Amino acid sequence: MNFTAQDLKKLALPLLIAAVLIAAGAGIITSAGEGLRTAQARFAVVQAERRQNAERLARIAEEEREVSQKLDVYKQLKSLNILGEERRLEWADAINRIRVQRELLDVRYRVEVPAAFVYAGSAIGVALAGDLITVFAFWELMAVGSTLVLWSHGRDTAYRAARRYLMIHLLGGVVLFAGISGHIAQTGSVVFERMAPDSAAHWLILIGFLVNAGAPPLSAWLPDAYPEASWSGTVFLSAFTTKTAVYVLLRGFPGTELLIWVGLFMVFYGIVYALLENDMRRILAYSIVNQVGFMIAGIGIGTEMALNGAAAHAFTHIIYKALLLMSAGSVLLMTGRSKCSELGGLFHSMPLTTVCGTIGALAISAFPLTSGFVSKSMVSQAAVDGQMLTIWLLLTAASAGVFLHAGIKFPWFVFFQKDSGLRPAEPPASMQLAMVVFSLLCIGIGIWAEPLYAMLPYPVRYEPYTAAHVVTQLQLLLFSGLAFFLVLPLLKRTLTITLDTDWVWRRILPQIAKRSTALLGQGARSFGRTTSAAAARVGSEMTRHTREDSALARTLATRSMALTVLLMLLAYLILDLAG
Repeated sequence: MNFTAQDLKKLALPLLIAAVLIAAGAGIITSAGEGLRTAQARFAVVQAERRQNAERLARIAEEEREVSQKLDVYKQLKSLNILGEERRLEWADAINRIRVQRELLDVRYRVEVPAAFVYAGSAIGVALAGDLITVFAFWELMAVGSTLVLWSHGRDTAYRAARRYLMIHLLGGVVLFAGISGHIAQTGSVVFERMAPDSAAHWLILIGFLVNAGAPPLSAWLPDAYPEASWSGTVFLSAFTTKTAVYVLLRGFPGTELLIWVGLFMVFYGIVYALLENDMRRILAYSIVNQVGFMIAGIGIGTEMALNGAAAHAFTHIIYKALLLMSAGSVLLMTGRSKCSELGGLFHSMPLTTVCGTIGALAISAFPLTSGFVSKSMVSQAAVDGQMLTIWLLLTAASAGVFLHAGIKFPWFVFFQKDSGLRPAEPPASMQLAMVVFSLLCIGIGIWAEPLYAMLPYPVRYEPYTAAHVVTQLQLLLFSGLAFFLVLPLLKRTLTITLDTDWVWRRILPQIAKRSTALLGQGARSFGRTTSAAAARVGSEMTRHTREDSALARTLATRSMALTVLLMLLAYLILDLAG
């Protein structure tokens, strides 16, 4: 067949399109092949890592069995007075090192870091939100991320704590959503701006914010949940939920007088329970409630100085509380223990952790030259400026209480006091570096506070290092320390737990639900039995009346039927005539 030039021109475009499609298909196939090869290579790397971890865990398990056998031999030899205590401690330390290696290799912690990033990103989303809908969306996502951080520890106690934690925060989310819906219905605006508790919707929003802040009567969710996270997860949890709540309160409800008294309640609630507590991480969890109370009281005062103080204290609290929880987490990781009654004397083998933990304790106590001193004092100064004498006295007394439970009690019972005989090594280098960096931040901000003051919402006209302020604070801390050692015999911890308001939903409500379920089941069974008996009686009666010899089945004579019809017609005529 002969093609003319015109025919070739007609075929050129389809051929060009076909060539492009073939080339694109080839490229896609090539890219897919490369992607598949890349995925296969990555999968191979992951598989290799898993095999290496499995081999390391197998070696660790074998070493653990060998050391355990040695300890069994030791117990037998000790009864014969052949071996000494030094050899036992050496073998016990070997077992502890094996436990630490296994803890660091645990695959459960692979969930924790992505969850922590979701958690932190959600908190940032709340901080940057310009409307209430966005606030709510990130607020709930933050609850999901923090629950996963808690759940990732993998222990049964962590699972149960995560369920309770999620229950409380979903409740707070429902209340917040109801308040936001009411606000939008009333005002027609979703803008997140200053509000006042002057309507039911605004009250619901305020309550939703306070739930995340750990305000009464639901404060117990915080010390119930945070200590059940891993040694690293608790550090993440301490940084975002309560501080985000402080931020939205500062932005939405500044100057609300109720917040002063809510904050003061939280301050003393945290002090009392921290002094009673035996678990070192629960002590620090109650301390979070205490410190957030200072911030909320400052928001309630509502002056520029008070709001600056609340914001500054939230910033410094993230740093020194993370440092305290890092030191506590290092102790937990290296010893496997968290009860103060089981610890002590760790400064012998963990000097760096001891120093860093002590710096954090001094910072939370507002010791001069630490970050807590330049932030917490702004809230107290705002009370003085506002001539709120009672509030200033209560805040000052609370500062002494902070030094008692976090400034002295935590480092004393964990690192000093009696010698527990434990000689754990320092934590891994990365954990030591993190503690050193945060320690330097605590001291650096305490010495040079101007960069922090420059970030605050209002211009700062405040000088923390006056002679009167420094001397007053040192006197307060000195006499608080003296009081601690005078009552030290009363503060010695035993293997006990403290009851809090979480007892209501951990004990009473489950018991009520259990008994209610039993009563409902018993009532349903009784109702079923009664209904069945009644149905049986009805069936029996129906059967009796439909038998061949029953009245309904009996054949009537024709005259009887005619008489019945006649009587009915007569009755109808009488009624018609009467009408």
